[in-house]
Amino acid sequence: MLNMSIRMRHTSGHTKNRRSHHGIDEPRLSKCAKCGSFHLRHHACQICGEYRGRQVIDVQSKVEKKNERRKTKMKELGQDPNSKKEDDKVEALDAKKLSKKEK
Repeated sequence: MLNMSIRMRHTSGHTKNRRSHHGIDEPRLSKCAKCGSFHLRHHACQICGEYRGRQVIDVQSKVEKKNERRKTKMKELGQDPNSKKEDDKVEALDAKKLSKKEK
């Protein structure tokens, strides 16, 4: 039986050197000109709904829709959606608060 030799060396250093570029980079973030929050580049701001100076997402209608779904869900579960319990951590989102720039 013939034993064949390994043609090229395959060391752990070589493997690690090749894989050095496989690391995960942090996302590139830009600051919104209107509200000052950070968002992904080439994406609309999730807080105020603006992209490159134009309003592209109606955030207020999304917030109202989310609150309506929350109220119907709470009614289905038999809870009062307007009650303010101390142990209830869920707060209704306020579109005016979200759209204003904090200083």
